[in-house]
Amino acid sequence: MSNPSSLDHEEMDGYVKIDKYNPLHVDRIATHYTDILQALGEDPAREGLLKTPERVAKALKFLTHGYDLDPAAVLKGAMFEEDYSQMVVVKDIEVYSLCEHHMLPFFGKAHVAYIPNGHIVGLSKIPRVVDIFARRLQVQERLTNEIRDCIQETLGAQGVAVVMECKHMCMAMRGVQKQNSVTTTSAFTGAFQNDVTRSEFLRLITASLV
Repeated sequence: MSNPSSLDHEEMDGYVKIDKYNPLHVDRIATHYTDILQALGEDPAREGLLKTPERVAKALKFLTHGYDLDPAAVLKGAMFEEDYSQMVVVKDIEVYSLCEHHMLPFFGKAHVAYIPNGHIVGLSKIPRVVDIFARRLQVQERLTNEIRDCIQETLGAQGVAVVMECKHMCMAMRGVQKQNSVTTTSAFTGAFQNDVTRSEFLRLITASLV
């Protein structure tokens, strides 16, 4: 079923598989990219660029498809009552996002933990939540907080911890051009505001257990 305000998709395991894009949105974005190519001094009619505006439009729709998804609904679709009150950690979650200031990529890893308060969630849903928020125009600081707040509010957890480590192409490719710099952000709620609990989480995400 097609929705003119969003991507055409089908549900898969509580998530969304993207099959095609709204042609009206693609055409609108592609038209602007034809103008951008001309403004850059290129010839949009040459062979190598004939389909570039359309390709860029579809790529941008994919890279920002998080606007069409509800991360809380993803979590609620796999919540289970369980008498478990120890830390649950999912680390090394790949992150790919676009900086909202220059629309250049930033990418890295997210480490997420929560302490259940009567409910646990399917483990695959935590990376899904990370991906949904990352697939929007972002700044790393807000992205970190949004992941934390969504998990905290949806699960009612005793505490949530999020640490993100990312490289930003707006720093590596332009501006200060520092290719090896890494930005780390963190956000904590509840039990993770306790020094002992937070230290255990940081130890777990830096340890090699396998």
